[in-house]
Amino acid sequence: MVVVGAGMAGVQTAVALREHGFTGSVTLVGAEPHQPYDRPPLSKAVLLGTAEHSAFDVDFDGLGIGLELGREVLGLRPGDHELDTAAGPVPYDVLVLATGAEPIRLPGTDGVPGVHLLRTLDDAERLRPVLARQHDIVVVGAGWIGAEFATAAREAGCAVTVVEAADRPLAGTLPAEVAAPMAAWYADSGAVLRTHARVEHVEPGAVVLDDGTRIPAGAVVVGVGARPATGWLAGSGVELGARGEVVADAHLRTSASDVYAVGDCASFPSARYGERLLVHHWDNALQGPRVVAANIVGSATGQPDAVYDPVPYFWSEQFGRFVQYAGHHARADRTVWRGAPSGPAWTVCWLREGRLVALLAVGRPRDLAQGRRLIGAGTAMDPELLADPARPLKAATVG
Repeated sequence: MVVVGAGMAGVQTAVALREHGFTGSVTLVGAEPHQPYDRPPLSKAVLLGTAEHSAFDVDFDGLGIGLELGREVLGLRPGDHELDTAAGPVPYDVLVLATGAEPIRLPGTDGVPGVHLLRTLDDAERLRPVLARQHDIVVVGAGWIGAEFATAAREAGCAVTVVEAADRPLAGTLPAEVAAPMAAWYADSGAVLRTHARVEHVEPGAVVLDDGTRIPAGAVVVGVGARPATGWLAGSGVELGARGEVVADAHLRTSASDVYAVGDCASFPSARYGERLLVHHWDNALQGPRVVAANIVGSATGQPDAVYDPVPYFWSEQFGRFVQYAGHHARADRTVWRGAPSGPAWTVCWLREGRLVALLAVGRPRDLAQGRRLIGAGTAMDPELLADPARPLKAATVG
């Protein structure tokens, strides 16, 4: 067994294989030289210097998992069952692709001093002294990572300006009526949010917008999204989707024999939502490996294939608020609010044909916990009862 990628999805796949009784060799290949680590703390504790690292608490030696770290994979030859690396080929019997996603770079910023990304431990280590010196910081992009970094920068005492090309935060993720109220969170924290602000170019010490506005910047942090880290698969014959992701089936198998894919780099068909999902969140990288491991071990013992069709889930801590989301709202036909978005705690529920398909909870973890189960069960809801924030979510079911 060879697993490519030493992030959450890769590590959990290796561990799950042992938990499912796999006794053969397991090798985890990672491009970074560091001991495998978790990413969510990078934008919080590691960035602010309250934690030195976020290494996984996994006894790799005790589990018999071999680590090949600092070894970048350059290509895949499925016909030969080999990976290509600068240090030579790596043969496999079964391969799991878990290479995750990589941040999208702002065009024209390569080599410009003071421009940063936040994806890896090294990125966080480079940004830590920037925050400690309390630079004026410009964040490009008001998505999840932009908001989380802006939160940390304000906690560190930095002056923060966030520029967003769209008309609101999280424009690519949430509907306007849900995302627009979040704009006030920036001002509440002392950060400046500039929407309809498209970056023309970045120069040392400043960000220049397309209307000529020049914003002073001791440092610039780019958070405009991420794409599957699959460029190295070009020419391999492994099917890639329109978003550059590995196309996996309902069992997380790829188009290549003996090759699976899991986590941020792969999409999967969801019978629950009637479309193919590409989920770039921590929980997906935690849940998918269990299905991969079960199917790898099960294929050798004649067990039926496990199907991967989760209720997607993620969370974000920003501007003193705990934001949680479960489900997938793209095809919802009704939106129900529980509480006013001007308040400290509220929830938005999305229904399709009367059934709960997604919800966003701000400071209401009980709504999220109950709603996630109701989504998984495909439960029908009474919209009038659902709209009462004093009523438990589970008490608004029909029947």
